[in-house]
Amino acid sequence: MKKRYSHFIRPLQVILDLLLINLIVYLIYDKQYLNISFLSYISIFWLITSYTFGFYKVYRYTRFLRLFTLLGKQFLIFILGYFAYFGIFREGDIVHNQFLILSLIIMSISFLKFISFFLLKTYRSLGNNFRTTIVVGFGDSSKKIINLFQSKSNLGYKYLGFFSDRTSRNKHYLGTVKDVYNFTEETIVDEIYCSLSVLSKEQIKKINKFAIEKNIALKLIPNTNELYSKNQSVEFYDDALMVLNVNKLPFEFAENFYIKRVFDIVFSILVILFILSWLIPVIWVLIKLESKGPLIFKQKREGLNGEEFVCYKFRSMKINDMSDKVHATKNDSRVTKVGAFLRKTSMDELPQFFNVLKGDMSVVGPRPHLESLSLEYQKDVEDYLKRHIVKPGITGLAQISGYRGEIKKKSDIKNRVRFDIFYIENWSFFLDIKIIIQTVLNVFKGEEKAY
Repeated sequence: MKKRYSHFIRPLQVILDLLLINLIVYLIYDKQYLNISFLSYISIFWLITSYTFGFYKVYRYTRFLRLFTLLGKQFLIFILGYFAYFGIFREGDIVHNQFLILSLIIMSISFLKFISFFLLKTYRSLGNNFRTTIVVGFGDSSKKIINLFQSKSNLGYKYLGFFSDRTSRNKHYLGTVKDVYNFTEETIVDEIYCSLSVLSKEQIKKINKFAIEKNIALKLIPNTNELYSKNQSVEFYDDALMVLNVNKLPFEFAENFYIKRVFDIVFSILVILFILSWLIPVIWVLIKLESKGPLIFKQKREGLNGEEFVCYKFRSMKINDMSDKVHATKNDSRVTKVGAFLRKTSMDELPQFFNVLKGDMSVVGPRPHLESLSLEYQKDVEDYLKRHIVKPGITGLAQISGYRGEIKKKSDIKNRVRFDIFYIENWSFFLDIKIIIQTVLNVFKGEEKAY
């Protein structure tokens, strides 16, 4: 497999910009006024605004003029936030060199933005940092994108050839549409471009499913008069050629992954320090008084990409041989009195914050299932395996929507998976916060299926 380092470009640009901003402030800001609070404020504000306005969303096909738009939006908000600091924390005082600092930040970041843009273009024109591409369906629109790949080396695309059900003597002809699947199994392909004017909807749907499974980016080449759906966005190559990008899932963006992971670490540490540190001894005594056995019940569950991990819970049942095979049911004789209270209040799940800290789970996500039950559910639910593309969670959208606990009929697991997939496709940081708040409210309100 070809090693790709493109995903390091954006984080590196963020780090360089932050270092530059902090260096300028440190060297020029009056030392009598300089403090950590200002450096922290300006760094955090830069990160928030750059993420909100997509300042670092510059791609290999991005037009030069687009940089001016990004810089304009970013600095307009940044300037307001910069002076807001002096208005709020310095009570309106004019601090020496603040205009000089702002001017140097704007000029330095702008210079770095343009120079990195041109350096990457030059680097790609020399045959580095390229994306391997194939085209499926050979029409007028396809010919334009192929011509672009072959004539604009600084975009960094390595064109391998095209597939078409119409045989061709063209040296770049690789076979029929059905041959795409075998070809991509044997050859590294980063992006597939499909012609909407040539391929049928069924062919597009099949290629899209295959591309998702193989982690290959899918691009659609439309007719100029063709509409596009909400799960596609327009991209312009070389200023004029329009391509439809099949939008990525939220967790395919590195910044979303890091935001969620940082939140998981901080939130789990807070819960462990301020709740579990004193609650564990109390629950240990209560469990030991009622039944023999360990405090923590350990069970293998399916996690990210279907890999097994050991899930922790406070033991809520008497020791039995069926705990790894059958979920608890209503009025289950295996559940102890203390265990019933723990399950009713969802307190039995609290040790899973250690799973979150380890990285096996997330605070919010699809609930992990036993492997034996997971194999059974896969037969009934077509998209069941999509749940495995994210880490399982302590709570989730399905759980706060009434689909938790025992699976009594097929519709229960189908609805649970439906909510899980909706969560994966529509994730946002604020959705996680909403789910956490609703989970806490449900604990105090009590849930019918919490047994």
